[in-house]
Amino acid sequence: MTFAPGTATWRKSSYSDGGANNCVEVADGYPGVIPVRDSKTPASRPLVLSTASWAGFVEGIKGGRGVRTFG
Repeated sequence: MTFAPGTATWRKSSYSDGGANNCVEVADGYPGVIPVRDSKTPASRPLVLSTASWAGFVEGIKGGRGVRTFG
């Protein structure tokens, strides 16, 4: 199965702060990868992370290392 952004079903990550437009969204159901997007820019091309990279990201958040934003 390949990731197709136009047909993905997005959900807010349980690690988001719950704000209406301040969320990380993920699409499930794509073996080996986790598509990730910013809810503020849903039309932008999502990041497609390996499951290992996503796991490292989640562990970093759980460990209190936070996320740095650029731009």
